[in-house]
Amino acid sequence: MPTRRPFTFLAAFQAVLDGKALAAEARRAEALGFSAMVVPDHLIEQLSPIPALATIAAATDRLRIGAFVHNNALRHPAVLAQDLASLDVLSDGRLDVAIGAGWRKAEFDAIGLSFETAAIRQAQLEEAVAVLKGYFGDGPFSFSGEHYTITELDGYPKPVQRPHPPLFIGGGGRRTLSLAGREANIVGLAPRVVAGQGPDPASLTLAATQEKIGWVREAAGDRFDDLAFNVYPSAWPITITDHPRAEAARVIAQLRGRAATDLTVDEVLEAPHLFIGSVNGLVEKFQLLRQRLGISSFMIGDTNELAAVVERLAGT
Repeated sequence: MPTRRPFTFLAAFQAVLDGKALAAEARRAEALGFSAMVVPDHLIEQLSPIPALATIAAATDRLRIGAFVHNNALRHPAVLAQDLASLDVLSDGRLDVAIGAGWRKAEFDAIGLSFETAAIRQAQLEEAVAVLKGYFGDGPFSFSGEHYTITELDGYPKPVQRPHPPLFIGGGGRRTLSLAGREANIVGLAPRVVAGQGPDPASLTLAATQEKIGWVREAAGDRFDDLAFNVYPSAWPITITDHPRAEAARVIAQLRGRAATDLTVDEVLEAPHLFIGSVNGLVEKFQLLRQRLGISSFMIGDTNELAAVVERLAGT
């Protein structure tokens, strides 16, 4: 049976605000019971994650901080490691390190970065994780890979959390989730993305999520019980409704044609990535996801979404 962990909820911030307004948003999230506030890492209309996370940390006492997630291709991992260790020091040990391979091709094109194949980006991510852990460790380290080379670098500052802040790696494919099983503390379960179409409907389902957790289990071995699992809403906005089956039918109509077979209403309503139902219904759904799959961490958007669910479940 999956390890029963207390529920944690992540509020996502993605906008351009001044420092006072961002601080107020962070304090609201903390007061509502969110465990963390996260900032995406994209070259779009938003604040850069590093200074935004520093502002959030300075405005709060307990709220954890992190990206969702850092795009490895935008920064050398040793440079990112110094930024992250600095955030951990400034927040007195409230940082989660979340990193991914990068997926939004338009951002690469806009700044003249080569958008490598998925296999190359995955290989770069694996090496970056090794560099991050080496930087966070005690004393100088060296690393010689195909994509990164480090020679006797003693990274400073050292993070407060030892041996390193919790590492979050997420994805929808076997290679990334196997890496997460081997190296991460928190595993993000994501739907696979179909180029030009968005999330693959078949990858949203409970059955697909069970398969992904199986990949993680195989890679993690004895450390599997120490892992936490996170999901987030995808392909459809969070919907509070007393008529969930009617809403599920609209989801099916919207997604029709993107997969070999359409989802059923029951598959939509039980899907870990589709948050549709009444407050009571979603409370029950999250409890079932934890009981059946061990999923206890949910990234649910801004602080106004599902506040009533957070109030009832956070920390329980």
